[in-house]
Amino acid sequence: MDTKTKSLFQVHLAVFLLGFSGLFGKLTTVSIFTLILGRSVFSFLSLGGMLNFQRESINIEDRKDLYWLLSLGAILTFHWITFFYSIKLSTVAIGLLTFSTFPIFVTFLEPIFFKEKLHIKDIIIAIIAFSGIFFVVPKFDFADNMTMGAIWGVISGISYALFSLGNRNMVKKYSGSVVSLYEQLTVVMILTPYYLLFNKETAPLKEILLIALLGIVFTALAHTLAISALKHIKAKTSSIIFCLEPLYAIVAASFILNEVPSQRTIIGGVIILGTVLYSTLTSKK
Repeated sequence: MDTKTKSLFQVHLAVFLLGFSGLFGKLTTVSIFTLILGRSVFSFLSLGGMLNFQRESINIEDRKDLYWLLSLGAILTFHWITFFYSIKLSTVAIGLLTFSTFPIFVTFLEPIFFKEKLHIKDIIIAIIAFSGIFFVVPKFDFADNMTMGAIWGVISGISYALFSLGNRNMVKKYSGSVVSLYEQLTVVMILTPYYLLFNKETAPLKEILLIALLGIVFTALAHTLAISALKHIKAKTSSIIFCLEPLYAIVAASFILNEVPSQRTIIGGVIILGTVLYSTLTSKK
C-alpha cells in the first residue's frame, strides 16, 4: 500500500470513528459535563502517553501561543457542550446534520480572520444549506425539543468553525497531537471545578468504560489519524471525506439506537450535505 492510499484509508477510518462519537450522548446516562470531562481526561492521558513514547517535545515556544491554545480549548469545551446537548434534546441525525453546517460558517468567518473575499455564491450556498434545517426538524417550534436540538446543533457548528479557524495557525507551528494535548488539558481545567463544586456525579463502571472508549479510540486515535494523514493528501480531499461523518452516524444510530430518521430529516440532510459538499469542491485550494 503506497503512502497516499494509506493516508486516504486513515482519513476514512478517522471519519468513521468520529461518526460514532455522537452516539455516546445517547449510550451514556451521565450528565453532559461528566461525559465531556471524562472524554477529555482519557484523551489527554492517551495523547500524553503517545507523545512521551515518541519522545516528541510538548514545549510551547511563545507565551502568546499558550494563551491562544487555552482560548481554543475553551471554544472546544463550549462546542462539545452544545454538540452533546443538541443530541440529548433531539436525535443523533439532527445533531450531526445541523452541526455539519460548520463549513458554511467557516466561509463567512474567513474574511474576518484572514481578510479573504466573500463571494455572492457563498451567500447563496449558505441560504440553501440553512433551508435544509427547516426540513430536518419536524416542526419549527421553540417549545419543541427537536427544534431546540437543531438550534444547539447550529450553535455547535458555529463554535467548531471558530475552533477550526483558530487551529489553522497553531498546526503550522506545532504538531496536531501537541495542539490537541493542550486543548484537551484546557477542557479538563475548565470542567473539573464545575464537576467538584456542582456536579459530584459518580459514574458506574460501565459508564466509565464507555467514556474511556470515547476518549481513547473515538477522540485521541481518530484525531491523530486525521491529522497525520494531512501530510500526504490535500486538505480539500480530507474535507470531502469528512462530509461522510453524519452519514456514518445516522446509519450507526439506526442500528444501535433504533433511531431511524424521518423522510423530512433525510431530505434536509441531503440539502445540507449537498451544499456543503458543493462548497468544498468549488472552494479554492
